[in-house]
Amino acid sequence: MEYISTRGDNKKFSFSEVFLKGLADDGGLFIPLNIKKFDESKMNSLKKLSYVDLATEIIYLYTGDFLSKKELNEIVKKSYSNFREKDVVKIVKLNHLKILELFHGPTLAFKDIAMQLIGNMYEHLLKSNNKNINIVVATSGDTGAAAIDAIKGKSNLNIFVLHPNNRISSVQRKIMTTVEEKNVFNIAIDGNFDDCQNIVKQMFSDLQFSRSINMSGVNSINWARIIAQSVYYFYAHFKLGKENVSFSVPTGNFGDVFAGYLAKKMGLPIDKLIVATNENDILHRAITKGDYISKEVRETLSPSMDIQLASNFERLIYYVNNSNSEKTAEIMKKVKQNSYQIEKRDLDIIQKDFLSESCNEKETLEIIKKNYEENDMVLDPHTAIGVGSAQKLSLNDCIVLSTAHPCKFPDATNNAINKHEKLPKELQHVLNKNENFQVLKNSTDEVKKFIKSKIL
Repeated sequence: MEYISTRGDNKKFSFSEVFLKGLADDGGLFIPLNIKKFDESKMNSLKKLSYVDLATEIIYLYTGDFLSKKELNEIVKKSYSNFREKDVVKIVKLNHLKILELFHGPTLAFKDIAMQLIGNMYEHLLKSNNKNINIVVATSGDTGAAAIDAIKGKSNLNIFVLHPNNRISSVQRKIMTTVEEKNVFNIAIDGNFDDCQNIVKQMFSDLQFSRSINMSGVNSINWARIIAQSVYYFYAHFKLGKENVSFSVPTGNFGDVFAGYLAKKMGLPIDKLIVATNENDILHRAITKGDYISKEVRETLSPSMDIQLASNFERLIYYVNNSNSEKTAEIMKKVKQNSYQIEKRDLDIIQKDFLSESCNEKETLEIIKKNYEENDMVLDPHTAIGVGSAQKLSLNDCIVLSTAHPCKFPDATNNAINKHEKLPKELQHVLNKNENFQVLKNSTDEVKKFIKSKIL
């Protein structure tokens, strides 16, 4: 499998290059040169597989000669061996909806499903390579914890995680900042998630710096994340056993919902992908009205969605514009200038696959309260927004992606139902452990200096 950048198709890349680089040198995102589409016979054979074997079949299509199918299968098995659910994910009924629980990994968030796999892929790669790799990642709460758990203690790897200071839940922060392994570094940035993400992108774009530290990234822009997350769309669809199911996806950086779009392009008969947003509703405005103008980020009870610039939206722009990298590069200049309005032609194409809704803070709390009272089920605020968006659109046969365990967001559940879920026993120790993180200004130069000081 060969890859190109969304902003330039003159150079081809292998999966291992794409995996390590994360972001293309021209600032674009990597996409496969071709997407494999399953025929009916292949789809029928996939239905019978366990989650591990299904993941192996789908991911192997995109890894090329990076590793053999047997090696990949062993890595997948290892990656999911510490999940609390035997089948990795779990489907539960909520009135006329289905809830796909993706939070049964070690850090209680859907990010674990891809991140555990990525951590073991790094380990496999470095067995035959004496390089030291420095992973730099921005997080709105859950990505950082999942990445740290996947990377901690691994040889020849350091991980630097940037989170917005005082803008994630205390539980989210403590799962990251109480880790004691020496290859883990937490950085709190005086700003929001978009600021953190911008710093990481600027460091990647500074080729002299990024190459000097062998910089790699595991944000949702990393293609390995996308293909790993596409698997549970197939799995859920097969388990439900109905054609043309829709998925409601709590959305911040557009990575998880783009994984669903990839699954659809591979032949999965998905009806609609619902982009569910909180009050930071740029994606909702974009998909309903073509308005992709960012506004000031609002701090909410669903912090993983407190984002205005969704990086993975660039991949959708690329495909909507007939895989035209030149046109995509032009549009991304407009995005950077905060002047991008989606053309009607492009919006019509987007709306064939996507719907969108948003829920404000009051609505989110009401959804949590109502579902607890009626169904004795506690939803985290992100999942609540997914449920609320599906209900607003009145879609039948809809699966809501439940992206995090409610215990990670006690402020939301306390406000809604005057209670919060306890952390699982294996994580309760983080509540009383000392934290270790560095607060830095919203400055790329400051972060560069800090990283250099830790690795030299």
